[in-house]
Amino acid sequence: MPLMLRWGIAVVLPLLLVLVMGPRVIPLLHKLKFGQAIYNLGPQTHKNKEGTPVMGGLMMAAAVLVTALVTHAGPWQGGWDATLALLLVSFLSMAVGFADDFVKVWKKRHEGLTPWQKIAGQVFVAAGFSVYCYFHPQIGPAIRVPFTALEWNLGWWYIPVMTLVVIFMINSANLQDGLDGLLSTVSSAGDCGWAALAVLAAIAAGGAAEMQLNIASFALAMAGAALGFLRFNRFPAKVFMGDTGSMLIGGATVGMAMLLRQPLLLLLISFPMVMSSVSVMLQVGYFKLTKKLYGEGRRIFRMSPIHHHFELCGYSETQIVAMYLTVTAVGTLIAVLSEAARLIG
Repeated sequence: MPLMLRWGIAVVLPLLLVLVMGPRVIPLLHKLKFGQAIYNLGPQTHKNKEGTPVMGGLMMAAAVLVTALVTHAGPWQGGWDATLALLLVSFLSMAVGFADDFVKVWKKRHEGLTPWQKIAGQVFVAAGFSVYCYFHPQIGPAIRVPFTALEWNLGWWYIPVMTLVVIFMINSANLQDGLDGLLSTVSSAGDCGWAALAVLAAIAAGGAAEMQLNIASFALAMAGAALGFLRFNRFPAKVFMGDTGSMLIGGATVGMAMLLRQPLLLLLISFPMVMSSVSVMLQVGYFKLTKKLYGEGRRIFRMSPIHHHFELCGYSETQIVAMYLTVTAVGTLIAVLSEAARLIG
């Protein structure tokens, strides 16, 4: 199959599959009463979202699975196949999110799995994938340093460091899924960036480029599925992806970064996701520190993650989504152009 046709299918097929599934799956979720429970301490404007169907991420997962299998390039490489690896890390991450969503809708409360239960599942996924990358003949413990031709060999430290990175990114994606259309919008832009980076890596690899080409197809499939889901998730949302979808996206994003040996580029391409987690850590840390020092906790932001701070400052959900998309697009463009310039130079 010609490359351009394969990549066209990789984008259009999942988009169409989600568009076809949406009008059928959303009523089913309504019927099953799989509705969102809104956090009591969240923005009061979100109260009217109570009961909106959740677990819509299952539609994205199904579309990506079909597309990744259809657009796979070359013979299957068994355990070292990039497509299988990406499906595994994405779907295992999603399984943790699905369990969390299921407990929420079953018990009709905002809290799902306990923090320790979620972390245990994520550690299993993150450590397993990090070990896989460490021993992969085309990846190993060396990561690329952006804007340079240098590589940073982490040695055996690669496994614990990348385990923490995987956990961080899965939870960062989960935290960013707090406004209608936010995560599906920024992730689709970021996925296009990972696809472009995979194509550049394939060019650099010359004749041994099947792994990178399959990563590109997977990234485009994720982008297409997110764009299709955005049809139902944009403001006002008819369905939420839930932890099911956000952890799928988090696992896929960090999986592509690691297979391309470019985890440091997460700071550019996934900057809004990263800042979602950073804002929470800053808020909690500052609150605890000031409570210990002054007897009462103080806050840096009106609310965290930081997109809720912007919301409470008077920005609409659509304005915040547009702002986050712009930041993601700029960061993605810088990442892709820097890698292209490195290859040319």
